[in-house]
Amino acid sequence: MPNLMRNTSIHDVFNRMLEDSFARPFTHDGEEGILPVDIAQTEKDVVVRASLPGYRKEDVDLRIEKGVLSIKASKQRETEVEDEKYYRRERFMGSVSRRIVLPGIVQNDASSAELVDGVLTLRVPIAEANKPKQILIS
Repeated sequence: MPNLMRNTSIHDVFNRMLEDSFARPFTHDGEEGILPVDIAQTEKDVVVRASLPGYRKEDVDLRIEKGVLSIKASKQRETEVEDEKYYRRERFMGSVSRRIVLPGIVQNDASSAELVDGVLTLRVPIAEANKPKQILIS
C-alpha cells in the first residue's frame, strides 16, 4: 500500500483543513454567513467593497449609525420547478451580514453606494476637518 502522506507533514494537513474550513465564507441552509469586505481610503473617501454575488439592491440593507457600518443582505431560495429533479442544490440562499467600525474621520451623512456585478461599493466622504491641509511658510 503506497504512503499517501509521504511528503505531507501533520502541520501541512492541519493547515489545509483550516484553509478548507474558511475557504467558503457563506453558509448554507439559511444560516447567516460572514460577508467578506475590502476597506480602503482615497484622498476624499473611505471606500468599502463587499462581495454580494447574486444579490439585488433590494436585498441589501445598508446603514451607518454612530460610526458603525452595518451591511445585511438576504435572499430566499427560488421555488423548485415542478418538472425538474434536482441532483444538487448548492447555490447560497439566506443572509450575510457585517458590522464594521469606520474611522472617526468620515462624514456619515454624505455617503453613496452602488451594487454592480455582485460588488457593493460604499463611499463615505472624509470630513473636511480631517483632510490634509498645506501650511504656507511665511
